[in-house]
Amino acid sequence: MSGGGVESVARAPGGVGGAPNGQAGCGGQFQMPLHYPRYTRGDYETMPEWKIDCLLKQYGLPISGDVEQKRKFAMGAFLWLH
Repeated sequence: MSGGGVESVARAPGGVGGAPNGQAGCGGQFQMPLHYPRYTRGDYETMPEWKIDCLLKQYGLPISGDVEQKRKFAMGAFLWLH
């Protein structure tokens, strides 16, 4: 008889989602996100590099250059002028 139990999910070693230092992981394969990022210019200006990398990777965008180049690229890709 099969019960309606909860299946366990294996996690990658390391922090949350396999990322170092307990940082949220950004996954391994590209899968189109359901929602558009809702960060402000200030959020991008203070966002740590690992989080920018994850965001760009999540949307299938290139992750190259130094942190300032990545910030500018992310702001250009995700911020719209009103």
